[in-house]
Amino acid sequence: MIGIISDVHGNYSALRTVLAKLDALGVSRIICLGDTAGYYSQVNECCEALRERNIFSVMGNHDWYLARNERCPRSNSANACLDYQQRVVTSQNLAWLGSLPERSTEDGLSVVHGGWNDPLDEYLRPSQAYFAPLPGQYFASGHTHVQYLWSGEGKAYCNPGSVGQPRDGDPRAAFATWDGEAFNLHRVEYDIGETQLAMKSAGFTPYFYENLDIGSQIGGRISAV
Repeated sequence: MIGIISDVHGNYSALRTVLAKLDALGVSRIICLGDTAGYYSQVNECCEALRERNIFSVMGNHDWYLARNERCPRSNSANACLDYQQRVVTSQNLAWLGSLPERSTEDGLSVVHGGWNDPLDEYLRPSQAYFAPLPGQYFASGHTHVQYLWSGEGKAYCNPGSVGQPRDGDPRAAFATWDGEAFNLHRVEYDIGETQLAMKSAGFTPYFYENLDIGSQIGGRISAV
């Protein structure tokens, strides 16, 4: 069984809890669908946790922004967080983020961060017409921060949701597992206050982290597929 995680976004408390849960479930390996960087303040701890365990990851859009010192075109809040991470990220972690591939196939699972038309920044809506031309049977991507399963004729897709910033109104950290045929979605409670305290200590106002209490984007917007 393989664990699938995505959109950690510098939330070390959530990541640590999810990794412990995946260990308890007995997964043979873990795949990360990108965006270890962005938003919350413990980007180094999160990068190092994945690197120390040799967890395979594709590149997310926030990983790309940070590694290339680029700006997010949609969000001033995201850019404020990226500015902070740019100041504190270590050269080793920055190099690791910059080395990540944009797409891969791992154990028969095709993985990207966004979608197969734009691996970094596509907000995917699964359909038979979308997946029919793509080679392979099993697919997984993140980016929307909303858990979702879809299956069609000869194709199956999973979005595991977000470890670090759920946006579907459920504040619990989200992840998935895959046994080679079926995907399963999981949620786990974690110490949100720990992440909020780390953000406060880094100089952020509550606006940047109070959303974690309700499982939303920064600013309070709830998303859906």
